[in-house]
Amino acid sequence: KRRRIFTGIFMAIFIVNVSAAFAQKAADIQQHPNCKYCGMDREKFANSRMLITYEDGSATGTCSIHCLALDLSLSIDKTPKAIQVGDFNTRSLTDAEKAFWVIGGKKPGVMTKQAKWAFEKKTDAQGFVRENQGKLAGFDDAIKASYEDMYADTKMIRERRAQMRLMKQEKKN
Repeated sequence: KRRRIFTGIFMAIFIVNVSAAFAQKAADIQQHPNCKYCGMDREKFANSRMLITYEDGSATGTCSIHCLALDLSLSIDKTPKAIQVGDFNTRSLTDAEKAFWVIGGKKPGVMTKQAKWAFEKKTDAQGFVRENQGKLAGFDDAIKASYEDMYADTKMIRERRAQMRLMKQEKKN
C-alpha cells in the first residue's frame, strides 16, 4: 500500500514538473509560433529555433540561425540583449553565445545547405560530431557561416519553393 502511495506521489510530482517545463519551453513558441521570415512552424523546428530579444524590449522568433541572420541585418539599429537557440537534443532554449555549435556534417540543416546546430553541453556536441561529422564552433563562427552561406541558401530556398508551386499547379491540372 505504501509503495502505491509513493508511486502515486512520485508520478504526480513528475507530471507537474514535466508540464511546467513544457509550458516554460513553449512560451516563446506561443508568442512567436511561426518564423517571421519564412513562416516555418517554430514548434516543429524547436531544435533549431532562435529567439532574439532587443534592448528596446522587442523580440523576434525565428526557425533557424539563417533567419536570425536576416533579422540581425534588418534590425541593424537595434542592440541585441539576449540571443537564445533551441538545444538540438532537448529542444529547450539556451544562450546562443554560450552554446557549443556544430557546423556542417551529414545531417541536413534548416534553411541551409551547411547545417548549424547548437548544444548546451559540449559533450553532446562532441557526440553529434562523432556520429554525424561537422566541426565544433562558437556562436561567432556559426553566425559568420550563416552570412557567408546566405546567397547560396536563399537561392536554394527560392528554387525549392518554385518546385513546390509547380507541383501544386500540376496537381490542380
